[in-house]
Amino acid sequence: MQFVLKPFKTEINIKKLANIHYFEFTSNYETEEDSHPFLELLYVDSESIIINSDSYSGELKEGQLIVHGAMEKHSLKCGATAPNVVIIGFESSSEKISELSKAPITLPLELKKMLAEIIKEARTVYLPPYDVPNIKDMKKRNDFSFGADQLIKNYLQIFLIKCLRLLENSIENSQSDKNFNLNFEGDIERVKEVKKYLDCNFAQKINVSELCFLFGTNKTTLSKEFKQVFNKTIMEYVNCLKIEHTKRLLRENVYTLTEIASILSISSVHYLTALFKKHVGITPSEYLNKVKNKLKI
Repeated sequence: MQFVLKPFKTEINIKKLANIHYFEFTSNYETEEDSHPFLELLYVDSESIIINSDSYSGELKEGQLIVHGAMEKHSLKCGATAPNVVIIGFESSSEKISELSKAPITLPLELKKMLAEIIKEARTVYLPPYDVPNIKDMKKRNDFSFGADQLIKNYLQIFLIKCLRLLENSIENSQSDKNFNLNFEGDIERVKEVKKYLDCNFAQKINVSELCFLFGTNKTTLSKEFKQVFNKTIMEYVNCLKIEHTKRLLRENVYTLTEIASILSISSVHYLTALFKKHVGITPSEYLNKVKNKLKI
């Protein structure tokens, strides 16, 4: 008897990519109503936006995703806070994807990481800018790595399949924690609680000794566990939060840089500027001008 080869059943097939962006919008930024012959994935990485479309109108909160259908009329509007938003335009004839157009879904950690991998892989294939609206023709590099283009396609297909499974099975976000693969016997629940505390209190002065007291551990253990799970030291993580918040407050254009330093418990505006340039590569004023120029404000 000969071997019988079985074909694969393809549920989701991405044919082409229109664009792939990570936007840092200013407060009150809005787009005009638009439609195009490809689908558009929207994911809010921070804060929230208001969207209006043929299938759904309402708030898209931090951590939530929705997909506009091909030729579906849609627009977005930012509120008083400045959000970060991922937008991916792609072509697909898979009708199943339309189920992601009806209401937002909240992504668990596993899918957030997968979406980040798609963005990172796309940066190796497509040339900048990545954050200018209405680019009609994103150019490709001539020398991207072997298989990178196909990886984007495959990652995006897998990502959408998992989103649809999430929708069908009502998987709770907490289940994604099973994806942590630690190489030490640490208390992951404690590390998660520490992260939650930092997410809520990063604007205050953070003292590692105080964290150890609050969460019943010691510096060596906590530092090792935190670094293993989040690939950053505690202070690196806190500084990243402070810089992201600084970027948001700059785009909201309510506070001066001196006031922002005070809000974030940073000793001086000079230190904040140095920290900002270390993380972002440019000064706060250069960053704000760059954002405004890209959004043509």
